[in-house]
Amino acid sequence: MGRLGVTIVGIVAAVGLSALVFIGINKLFDLTEKWYAVFTTVVGALLAAGVFGVLWGNRMIVTPVAVTLIAAVLGGAIGFGMGVMARPMLRLAVGIGGGAALGVLLGVMARSSTWPSIDPVAAVVGLVIGAGVGALVWFLARIGGRRAPVAPKLLSGAAVGWLFGAWLAAGSGGTQAETVIVSVVLGGLIGASIGVRPVSTTLTRAQTASGSRKYIFIGPALLFVVATLVIPLVRTIWLGFQTGAPRELRWTGLTNYSDIFTDPTIIDTSNWTAIFGSRLTWIAAVLILIGLGIGLWLGRSGGTGLGTGFATSAGTLTLLAGGVMLLGFSVFVSIRGTIANNLWWIWAVIIFSVALGLAVAVLADRSRGENIAKAMIFLPMAISFVGASIIWRLMYVARPPRNPQTGVFNAIWVQIGVLSNSDTASVLLSMMFFLAILALLYLAWRAWNAGTYSIVAGSLALMVPFIWLIYRFLGPGLGGFTTSAAGDVVADPVLFIQEAPWNNFWMMVVLIWIQTGFAMVIFSAAIKAVPEELIEAARIDGATESQAFWRVTIPQILPTIGVVVTTLIVTVLKVFDIPKVMTNGNFDTQVLANEMWERAFTQLNFGLGSAVAVVLFVAVLPVMYINIRRMQRERLG
Repeated sequence: MGRLGVTIVGIVAAVGLSALVFIGINKLFDLTEKWYAVFTTVVGALLAAGVFGVLWGNRMIVTPVAVTLIAAVLGGAIGFGMGVMARPMLRLAVGIGGGAALGVLLGVMARSSTWPSIDPVAAVVGLVIGAGVGALVWFLARIGGRRAPVAPKLLSGAAVGWLFGAWLAAGSGGTQAETVIVSVVLGGLIGASIGVRPVSTTLTRAQTASGSRKYIFIGPALLFVVATLVIPLVRTIWLGFQTGAPRELRWTGLTNYSDIFTDPTIIDTSNWTAIFGSRLTWIAAVLILIGLGIGLWLGRSGGTGLGTGFATSAGTLTLLAGGVMLLGFSVFVSIRGTIANNLWWIWAVIIFSVALGLAVAVLADRSRGENIAKAMIFLPMAISFVGASIIWRLMYVARPPRNPQTGVFNAIWVQIGVLSNSDTASVLLSMMFFLAILALLYLAWRAWNAGTYSIVAGSLALMVPFIWLIYRFLGPGLGGFTTSAAGDVVADPVLFIQEAPWNNFWMMVVLIWIQTGFAMVIFSAAIKAVPEELIEAARIDGATESQAFWRVTIPQILPTIGVVVTTLIVTVLKVFDIPKVMTNGNFDTQVLANEMWERAFTQLNFGLGSAVAVVLFVAVLPVMYINIRRMQRERLG
């Protein structure tokens, strides 16, 4: 049978099995009213088999087939007893006895590698905390209007606390007798929590039969989520408190998390004082001061301000944003390590993707060729991160200085160096830049006469890079060249991927290139949804196009900007493919996702790798919470 045949058989088998399970569960709950004992027997057998099946899958028991079958029989017997007995003491005895029997089975058949070394203090503390959590759950349910006995919640919480305190938090290397004790107490607590539940009446059975349908429909999805997300999450959190090879794990508490925040390769703040002497910091300060000065000047000159004499415009906001961006770059260049790299990725990708996406959406809106331009910018979204990384790695290639450069950027950079060492080319380029400065001066003069001071500020700001280019071409030179000891001019390519710390930024460019299209599409749809009446009203009131954009359009699309930002944060926090393909974390380019992979699957330190995964998960949680709260507010509003 070929691959196609195997695939077809697999699909048919999966669909058929799913249909049988769905029909079987429906028929099972149909038994609750007339054949309640049969229902509880089957449920007890399935639950016991499921628990021991999980233990089987994690290789925690010997002779798993026989043990799982025996557990299913015992679980069925417990369920039958719960279904036919009405006297509370008999139900409690059956629950405790059956749970203890399952505990004995687990303790006797558990593999020696899982035997816990009981710590009485940890066991008792876990038991008490678990019971307290159970009581809290009962109290909250009672506040919510649900009337239920407290004993089942107390015993269930105590069972979970005992599991963590006496087994999961215990060190390995215990005896089988200790394992049996822990298992019997655990089984007894679980059985007692079942045995103390009220006897099912005809009304409650009918409610179970009718109320089960919704759970039957959402059950497969919930089971899938639990199996693929919840259980791995819980297991990862548990592994984060241990260390060692996969089969030699031992409990170490918070040691892994301490290592994460003290390891200089993960976070290194020893050079933080360099922030204040960095050229980036000073340039950022100059840009911020100029932006503030222009904003205050425009505000006092009649510009539309914020009520405090400060006017916003494209020029002032660009200068302020550029200064803040460079200030962040200065911080992340000085503070190094995996966590700093991840924060730098978030900072740079969000600023550039949101700014470029918004700019393209605004400039392309209702312009000729809008669809073609947006399609070209959105095209990188169709490329996988791995494919994009390979493309950009080829563009960043740096060959030896004496060889022709095949990387696009180094070929251009070296050619600029050749031109800057040519007197004729240097003069011609400088004249072109000087003409651009004259054009900007003319634009500024016209804007000054028209009273459009924001254009004056923008024109003067754009003159700065042209003045710098003239200085470089007529002075020390510009581009990829160096002068040897013999006085020869030699090509000097840039090692985009190898030179830290800026190699991190060159990798961020790949993600910016991809995500700009995503941001552009979302912003474009939001801008088109802004009511035209609001913009027309602003124009009638005398607002310029710039003022209408900043005062009307931006406030209207702020929720959309928030959605894009939070989505990008989650995407960037999980970035793995780009650093893996381009550097594999070498040259000081490690990020959290790749750090997790390296620690767990290369160094086989599952504990530390799991701890890094938990840190990554905790970092994503606030962003997810913000998104969920926003969706809830939009639904209610």
